[in-house]
Amino acid sequence: MNRQEFQVEITLMNKPAARDPVGETIQKDLLAKKGYDMVFNVRSGQFLSINLKATDENEAKKIVEKMCNDLRIFNPVTQNLTILKVSKS
Repeated sequence: MNRQEFQVEITLMNKPAARDPVGETIQKDLLAKKGYDMVFNVRSGQFLSINLKATDENEAKKIVEKMCNDLRIFNPVTQNLTILKVSKS
């Protein structure tokens, strides 16, 4: 099968029940003190852009999901992995 190059963009975010110290700090120490007290919740996360070769977009998604789980790039107990975009690179 002919493999093509894809770029897969993902986010890793803490689940709603998990503490988010970075988000809490941004909200409490920066936003509230600088006049943005209307902001009542901030969640932080990670953005990853991964380039790989696959036969199609579905295979590219499956490879990235498997890789993230197998290599423990994220913790599925406390984080959500979301694929934002898959495009040919």
